[in-house]
Amino acid sequence: MPNNLPLLGRVLVIDDNRAIHEDFHKIFGCAAEPESELLAAERLLLGQAATPVSRPAFEIDSALQGEEGVARVKQALAAERPYALAFVDMRMPPGWDGLETIERLWAIDPNVQVVICSAHSDYDWVEVVARLDHSDKLLVIKKPFEAIEVLQCANALTRKWENERILRRQVESLERVVEARTKGLEAANKQLRHLASHDSLTGLPNRVLLDDRLAQAVARAERDGQAFALAMFDLDRFKLVNDSFGHRAGDELLKEVAHRLAGIARNTDTLARLGGDEFVIVIDRIVQREDAEQAARRAVEALQSPIRLGGIDIRVSASIGIAIFPQDGKSVETLIANADAAMYCAKQRGRNNIQYFAPGMNAVTQERVKLESELHAALGLRQFELHYQPKVDTATGVIHGAEALVRWRHPEHGLILPAEFIPMAEECGLIDSIGAWVIREGCRQARDWQLQGVPHMRVAVNLSAFQFRHGNLLQVISDALQAAELDPQLLEVEITETALMSDPEESVAILEQLSRMGVLVSVDDFGTGYSSMSYLRRFPIDKLKIDRGFINELLSRPDDVSIVKAIVSLAHSLQLKVVAEGVETPEQRELLKALGCDQYQGFCFSPAVPVAEFTALLRSSQNNTDAMAERATDRTYSKLAVYRPAKPRTGG
Repeated sequence: MPNNLPLLGRVLVIDDNRAIHEDFHKIFGCAAEPESELLAAERLLLGQAATPVSRPAFEIDSALQGEEGVARVKQALAAERPYALAFVDMRMPPGWDGLETIERLWAIDPNVQVVICSAHSDYDWVEVVARLDHSDKLLVIKKPFEAIEVLQCANALTRKWENERILRRQVESLERVVEARTKGLEAANKQLRHLASHDSLTGLPNRVLLDDRLAQAVARAERDGQAFALAMFDLDRFKLVNDSFGHRAGDELLKEVAHRLAGIARNTDTLARLGGDEFVIVIDRIVQREDAEQAARRAVEALQSPIRLGGIDIRVSASIGIAIFPQDGKSVETLIANADAAMYCAKQRGRNNIQYFAPGMNAVTQERVKLESELHAALGLRQFELHYQPKVDTATGVIHGAEALVRWRHPEHGLILPAEFIPMAEECGLIDSIGAWVIREGCRQARDWQLQGVPHMRVAVNLSAFQFRHGNLLQVISDALQAAELDPQLLEVEITETALMSDPEESVAILEQLSRMGVLVSVDDFGTGYSSMSYLRRFPIDKLKIDRGFINELLSRPDDVSIVKAIVSLAHSLQLKVVAEGVETPEQRELLKALGCDQYQGFCFSPAVPVAEFTALLRSSQNNTDAMAERATDRTYSKLAVYRPAKPRTGG
């Protein structure tokens, strides 16, 4: 009967007596021993079937000397088929004895189990076990041995070997898992440490690492008596890029700026990003003050080349403030504060320039911080007011509308113009709230004039790029019109050409919704941007406002006359009105009249004035009632005018 028991393992017999090998093969070689003839005859007489005795199956190899046995163990390991058990004779002249053979076996494969087979008792077995030092893998049987002894040893030790092998594999697997996870944790911790000390957008050191580098620079400078400088950079008009092109484009711009600044920094310098559009360079070991300025000049030059964003070349500049250790501050905090003060003064002096810190600059910075804090409260305290500048018919001199311009009536500083606080409002996130208030107040005032008998006085309000792109503009306008009960055609919104063209497709969608509401749309600062004719034809707009830059030198520069004439011709071909702003003299007005410009505004007629003064101007124009009626020169020609709601008819 065949033996169906699983193979328990490979067994190696090392003995110099060939007869011993034959004995082992008899013990392991057959799966079942035949019963004795007497027992078989007895079973036959009784009618009982013979029952074979099954034994575990082993793969047996033989070696006559220790050297041969060790060689076989090496081959087995190389073939990845190791022996589970070795029976080793104690005396095998002329080669190694059993002890040396076992030591060499375990030096190669420490996992193999060993049974010592010996017919002699001239060994102290305690000393043998102590010398081999692997008592958990060692058994001893004496010759002549019984078959059952050999089988029991083989069965027990090969199963033990297999269990240990399984356990080792599991441990190795766990170790690999632990190692992989440990490496993962180390990588994650390394990344966390990097993120904690570096800016995630640009990869530059952040404020945490900058403080550490500055502390080291201070300690080194105090030790060596060597000065260093801190140059703080703030990108000029970065918020305009963010609002016009979106934050993704702004991020790309910041990464390119970081790359360029890194290119001019020396290995010993530290370039960091503080946040937003602010960067810092720690200029190490300067000999004289001019060394810091030279580094700043290199940065200015690096930023001069335009940066391509969304198919448009954007030119970037920076205002830079420099503070030098130790004369401008002996602590990290003071040095940063003074460099920031110098940078703010650079912005006040026209931007794109470099300023060293000087005593008194930080007082200006502190005043700015105080003013920013007061700006947050100004809206709730009703400190804002609107002044109105007339929009006048160039041919007749009749007022046809007004541009609402916000002013801040500060309790200490008096009337503050938008140029002073609007950039601050944009930086601190107040521009949306202030813009919404301007729309509501402009609508309220237009309705008030209507109730006073001026039925068609249209009010124009300026929209920031942020309002146009990111705010809830349509809802704000709708709510303001509804609250004031104002005809939508008496509200006009002005948006710059640059803001419109930053995303023309989105602009078309927003303008269409405004036009369908009945609100008029003017393109402000026209001529300074990059409008394409295809988009200009698609925009549902009503007016083009010529940038004041073309009006300033209209009388002295023939090129500007040609540009204004071309804009007027273009607008009229598209059935749009043309408004010139910044008209200061009668001569400019007359030239614009000759060129066909529809309306103008500027000091030539009146600056922006408070409500009471503007109302007086209106009263003085009411002698001719026809002049205040809606005229052909004041009608809208928007491509979506057909969608606008009809005006309610009066009785009679």
